[in-house]
Amino acid sequence: MDVRDSVLVTGAYGLVGRPVVARLVADGYRVIATAHRTAKPSLPAAVDVRRVDLTKPDQVSAVLADVSPSAIVHLAACIPPMCYADRALARAVNVDATASLVKAAEAMPSPPRFVHASSMAVYGSRNPHRFTDLLTPDTPTLATELYGCHKLEAENIVRSSCLDWSILRLSGVITMEPLIDYRDFDSFYLGALLPDDNRCHCVDARDVAAAFAAAVATDAVREIFMIAGDDSHKRLQGEIGRTGMAAVGMGAMAFPGRPGDPANDADWYPLDWMDTTRSRQVLSFQRYSWSDSHAEIRARARWKARAMGVAAPVLAGLMRRRAPYYRQPGRYADPWGRIRDRWGDPAPDTARQAQPPDM
Repeated sequence: MDVRDSVLVTGAYGLVGRPVVARLVADGYRVIATAHRTAKPSLPAAVDVRRVDLTKPDQVSAVLADVSPSAIVHLAACIPPMCYADRALARAVNVDATASLVKAAEAMPSPPRFVHASSMAVYGSRNPHRFTDLLTPDTPTLATELYGCHKLEAENIVRSSCLDWSILRLSGVITMEPLIDYRDFDSFYLGALLPDDNRCHCVDARDVAAAFAAAVATDAVREIFMIAGDDSHKRLQGEIGRTGMAAVGMGAMAFPGRPGDPANDADWYPLDWMDTTRSRQVLSFQRYSWSDSHAEIRARARWKARAMGVAAPVLAGLMRRRAPYYRQPGRYADPWGRIRDRWGDPAPDTARQAQPPDM
């Protein structure tokens, strides 16, 4: 593939999409971004933004026919917790839109490469007291909640296609665009209901962008890659939440969490640490350590973080009374119960586990 060719990016205005688009533009690609609606901050001026509803197959086919991309980077997704609140929309975006994109791409005279964003959620709940190995592409997929099952279904659609594809299973992405807003209660609440001792591998959003840009150009295709940071990014969920909030001046507002139940494999969130050996070799994307990431967040937050640092202690009491486990019985985290109570049933659409295609 000529590195000057065009790339169509879905989900371009998301917290992963913006750095991916910026990296592709910097690397010399002509970038076409699809958006159901535009958002701020804006994309680079060189980007060709197309208003496309990915849940409408006719619009998907029309934009591909018009721009004829050499590659598609499919990032658009309905992620937790909102996927639990609107299950129909989540399926339309996470599964059906992927099928439409793949079908339209296969029908093109010169089918494009398809680089698909997936998630470690496809592995299901991981009790760190029993599962001590690292996740690899060969680790059995055991998705048991809605988002993980959607991602696994979408993977299978991509893998069954005739396209040259790559699947990037993302770990917990650290965005460089922190949303300093105490009213973003859903984000706080979701982070606090997860077990404090859930293992979670993080990755800097700039490294994610580098991985996707490399996947567009590499000769290694029809392969699954694990996308996570270096060893400094292997952390526990409670520390991740506290460090992130402290970096933007909101440390005093951190909700108290609970550990997971070592005797119950089901009461853990689908997070864990990854083996990135193969993806490092092929995509060469790891540049930023855990400390690098949070230093950048602090630098970008600047005066907003200082102002929030003054307000946070005042708001702390009110926020903690709204915490997921405030005055709740028990000693262990109950992530699925708290999700169900706040957003809706997190169970899969069906009880049938999606199986990987025969390759």
